[in-house]
Amino acid sequence: MATNKEGGKGAGSSSGSAQKSGSGSSQGPAKRGFAAMDQAQQREIASKGGQAAHQKGTAHEFDSEEARRAGQKGGEAVSRNRAHMADIGRKGGESRQSAHRAAQAAAAAAKNGGNRQGGDKE
Repeated sequence: MATNKEGGKGAGSSSGSAQKSGSGSSQGPAKRGFAAMDQAQQREIASKGGQAAHQKGTAHEFDSEEARRAGQKGGEAVSRNRAHMADIGRKGGESRQSAHRAAQAAAAAAKNGGNRQGGDKE
């Protein structure tokens, strides 16, 4: 019986370590079960679970205060990334600047257009 345990352990540990070292070195452990399904299948199953929870009355629903806190927490997490925030600010400044320039160009075109019409009448 001792040889069976040793053989079992040896066989189990060698196949387990071979599996981990073979796939673990580059990609991590092999995906199994729910993780191995494609996203469409995962979403379908998760959706069924959510629907069942709502029907049963045990589903969690956010109230406005809880949603506000969650949004604030997400905003704090995003704002820690300084490069991302700088990029957002730059894009906002660029769009505001281009809108201002477009408004100035439109005003100048309207002003110049009025002068031309006045010049044609004379």
